[in-house]
Amino acid sequence: MIRFAGDSGDGMQLTGSLFADMSAIYGNELSTFPDYPAEIRAPHDTVSGVSGFQVHIGSQDVTTPGDFCDLLVAMNPAALKANAKWCKRHAMILVDQDSFNEASMARAGFTTQDPFTELQVEDRTLIISPITTLTEECLKDSGMDTKSIHKCKNMFTLGMACFIYSRPLEYIYSYLERKFAKKHPEMIEPNKKVLNAGYNYAANVQLIPNTYTIAPVENKKKGTYRNITGNQAIAWGLLAASEKSGLPLFCGSYPITPATAILEELAIHKSLGAKTLQAEDEIAGICTAIGASFAGDLAVTTTSGPGLSLKSEALGLAVMTELPLVVVDVQRAGPSTGIPTKTEQTDLNQALYGRNGECPIPVIAAHSPAHCFDAAFMACKIALEHMTPVMLLSEGFLGNGSEPWLIPSMKDYPEICPPFAESCEGKFKPFERDPETLVRKWALPGQRGFEHRVGGLEKTHEGVLSSDPANHELMVRERAAKVAKIADYIPEQTLAFGPAKGKLLVVGWGGTYGHLLSAVHEVGEDVSYAHFDYIDPLPRNTRELFSRFEKILVCELNSGHFVSYLRNLFPKCDFVQYNKIQGQPFLIGELVEAIRKEL
Repeated sequence: MIRFAGDSGDGMQLTGSLFADMSAIYGNELSTFPDYPAEIRAPHDTVSGVSGFQVHIGSQDVTTPGDFCDLLVAMNPAALKANAKWCKRHAMILVDQDSFNEASMARAGFTTQDPFTELQVEDRTLIISPITTLTEECLKDSGMDTKSIHKCKNMFTLGMACFIYSRPLEYIYSYLERKFAKKHPEMIEPNKKVLNAGYNYAANVQLIPNTYTIAPVENKKKGTYRNITGNQAIAWGLLAASEKSGLPLFCGSYPITPATAILEELAIHKSLGAKTLQAEDEIAGICTAIGASFAGDLAVTTTSGPGLSLKSEALGLAVMTELPLVVVDVQRAGPSTGIPTKTEQTDLNQALYGRNGECPIPVIAAHSPAHCFDAAFMACKIALEHMTPVMLLSEGFLGNGSEPWLIPSMKDYPEICPPFAESCEGKFKPFERDPETLVRKWALPGQRGFEHRVGGLEKTHEGVLSSDPANHELMVRERAAKVAKIADYIPEQTLAFGPAKGKLLVVGWGGTYGHLLSAVHEVGEDVSYAHFDYIDPLPRNTRELFSRFEKILVCELNSGHFVSYLRNLFPKCDFVQYNKIQGQPFLIGELVEAIRKEL
């Protein structure tokens, strides 16, 4: 496991991404965790401005970015201070010696001139290299200015990491050629030169005790793979649903961290029928999507927690009009602006209950970057076939993180069949329901004979506005029953690990999947594990599944949203909980400890 860290301008996100993509092409399993600073342009050389990128590669299944690193690359003192705690006892620490001057160490908060002893990592393998000086020497005849030369030092560092982990450089060569070919072809050779210089320096310096070879995965399912982030996967899942439903895709959104990349990805796929609108605010974003849905599009809006709060009234309008809509919430840490680049699962209560009136909507959650594709596809299928808004929960950890994804064949995915109004006897009744599904018909503007009204006021089956008490209760109960019936159209809950019954069942949802799966594997066969992708409604066999276990441990990155929801639905079950609210994913070690405590 490698953790690249440096100041926001040191290129650590690019360095980590290149190392991850190169490893994916090489055939390794991997999981990544970009860790961005929460402040915009935090002061240079300060801990709050440190940007990190963690890569976990392996020749077997890799489900998490890992707890502690084997190699820490720290480009300045602040990066060392922020990340030294994540080093294993045998780890290598690679630092740029040129950045460790008196002023930068003071800005990082060091009180002595020996940062390694101060951080108690002096017993690690320290690789103290003059990276900035060596980069300058490598490019002294390039004609580049000093600032441009310093921007290349991340390539020197990447070359060193490639030597340590026996990574081939050909992929990075091709990346540099693609990146700079059109606008800055003069940058291709200098970057290649620095990359090679770093590789050769690592090969010749006497500071690196060992190199490692991570073999490609054997017996991997045949097919075409690519490294994909959760936000990319959601965008592509939405496009796949558009293809399978035969409807054009419309996304009306306002940029917000960490969801913006979904809107950006969709915007480059106009050739696939995607229409995107960057609205002036969150309310406009969802309202344009509701309008597109009324007109017959597959409508989507994307956001994060604060934006979801602003969308809540319009989301109630989508419930009242019973129009299909997918709301993607990529969760982040804290109320208000909070810690916008950090991950949490603290929007679940808002997703379940955050609307006025009796306003239920289906809620589903993605559990890994690659699974974001399937989760987005299913969110669209439920929305379109059941005429309801659907909430899709992702997290910053999933949206920005990546893993290898087997590119699927669309013939393996089900068709999506919206309930379009095609014929009727007499006057069209827009809220008359299918007796089996309780779903209303979808008539589009301009269909002759299907003229009707929808809106935010309560109405009868005929679409006539009504404040009659009995009719209001009837419509409220019908809308709730329609959502509950979706349980008949989703898979039953299965166990991801362990025996079918026993003393302890571990339960998780969302992006905790990989960490919990690793933890229960480490604990062993005395524990079982169930991970919930469908939150509301729950799979119809949930009660029976829970009844087979003496105790149920629910683990979440919040104060207990899902466990409170489960306690309300299943009061006879013995639920216990383990929670973390630090803006960071679980550590496998802390989960193992929590599970063993309950056993």
